[in-house]
Parts: sequence; structure tokens; C-alpha cells
Amino acid sequence: TLFYFLLTMNKSGISTVTQFVLLGFPGPWKMQIIFFSLILLIYILTVTGNIAIICAVWWDHRLHTPMYVFLANFSFLEIWYVTCTVPNMLVNFLSKTKTISFSGCFTQFYFFFSLGTTECFFLCVMAYDRYLAICHPLHYPTIMTGKLCAILVSLCWLTGFLGHSVPILFISQLPYCGPNIIDHFLCDVDPLMALSCASSPIIEHVFHSVSSLIIILTILYILGSYILVLRAVLLVPSSAGRQKAFSTCGSHLVVVSLFYGTIMVMYVSPTSGNSVAMHKIITLIYSVVTPVLNPLIYSLRNRDMKFALRQVICAMRIMQTS
Repeated sequence: TLFYFLLTMNKSGISTVTQFVLLGFPGPWKMQIIFFSLILLIYILTVTGNIAIICAVWWDHRLHTPMYVFLANFSFLEIWYVTCTVPNMLVNFLSKTKTISFSGCFTQFYFFFSLGTTECFFLCVMAYDRYLAICHPLHYPTIMTGKLCAILVSLCWLTGFLGHSVPILFISQLPYCGPNIIDHFLCDVDPLMALSCASSPIIEHVFHSVSSLIIILTILYILGSYILVLRAVLLVPSSAGRQKAFSTCGSHLVVVSLFYGTIMVMYVSPTSGNSVAMHKIITLIYSVVTPVLNPLIYSLRNRDMKFALRQVICAMRIMQTS
């Protein structure tokens, strides 16, 4: 409410811009229809796949463990992560004006970065959970209790939504006098800063510093956790035990690589030399493509999850036939 109130104050104050134009992926009408159909299919698959994981964890009591509680929260996060950008993108594919309101743009901006930050923290917590389970299996039940699991989940959501709130509020209070055209498919920091009438390098520097700090610290923690996990796995005498450990951690590492590989290109490494088209493609990968792959990666590489998903599908079929 406070965030929306401050946006309204700015819109009615020094900023004359009341809406922005998101150019998205320009092209002929037939190309827009192809883009629309492809992104819609990806969105449906993303939402369906992640809902299936949440239902599997909810219904199968064997999956009521910290590892799957984190995974269910991660799937819930991914649903909202794509929902804060894709529906508007789909509308713009079929729209001639391709506009988004001032408050709508900054609301999308806030949720997009908050959910992305929350994802970084969840990937960290999931790495910590695997580290405890593999490196300290005897102490795992006493350390990773239901209470600690709930605290970690709450901290991920809370810190994720607080991390960028202050810089985004400051950016929303900058004057926007025109032009109002954003050559992107979502409201991102660099295009918005470029449209501001007032130069504000300090705010831009703070925003990128916070983003870089979160990304670098979380990826270092994840890599450190998995180096210790790898060392412990190599010491396991049983080949079956090693295979199970690699299978469990492998899926997480694939997700980490996909997500961090793209966001580090965007927000940590210098990207001024990259074209606008390259920025759009990189953003599309981590904001739309990666979330649709996560359910496939986790379900195909996890025996317990595959069994639980089969039960969900069977239950749905029984409900349809009855």
C-alpha cells in the first residue's frame, strides 16, 4: 500500500509521464502471433508444472520433509515470477498501443526484482539443506527441524521483498517528463533510469551494487556448499550412495547454473556493449525459459517426485471420470 501510495504521489507530482510504451519484440503481425502462441504455451507449461509439484508435495506425506517444503515454495515463487511479466507481455503482443501505466510499470519492476531476489535466497537455502543432508546426515534431523525450515522459508520471502524496496522507491520518485518508450518487454532498471529527466548516478549505483552483492554472495555460498558436498560424496564407499547424492544435487546445480549464468551477465558483468536485442534475449531466458525447465529438471531427476507426480495425475484422472 505504501509503495502504491508513493507511486501515486509521483505520478501526480513532478512526473508528466502517466504511462510507458513497452516495445517488446517488434515485428509483423504474423510474427507477433507466433511469439504470443509460443510464450503462452511456455506460460501454461510453467504454471501447470509448478502447480503439479506443489500438489505432489502437499498430497504425498513422504514428501513432507524440509527438502520438498523448500521445493514447493520455490515452485510457488516461480509461478508468481512468470506471472508478474508474462500476462502483460502476452497482451502487448496483440495490442497496437503496447502501453503500461506508470504505477503498473513500477509495480511490475518491484515484484520482478523482489521475486528474483527471493529465488536467489531459496537456492541458497536449498544448497544449505543438501549440505546438511549429505555432509552431516546423522545430525540432519536435529538441525533441520520443522521450526528452522519455517524460519528459513520466512526469511527468504521477507529479505527478498525488502532487498530492493528502497532503491526502487527512490527510482519511482525521479521525474519522468518524456519520452516514455521502453525498448524492452518489461520494466527494467536501465531503461527506466535512461528515461528519467534528472541524472541520478548515485541511485543507479546503489541499485546495481545491491543487485551485484546479492548475486555474488549467494552464488559463492552455493558453490562453497556444493564443493563441500562433492568432497563428502567422493568419500562415500557405496556407488549407489554416490549416485543418489549426485542425482539429488545434480538437478539443483542445473537450475542454479541456468538462473545465475544469465542474471550475472545482466546485472554483474558490464553489459553496456551488448545490444538491446541481446538484453531482451538474456532477460527472456532467466525470466521465462528457466522457470518452465525447473519442474522438468526436478521431476525427471528425482524418483520420489516422479512417483508423487504419478499419484497426482492418477488422482486427477479419477476425479475427471467420477
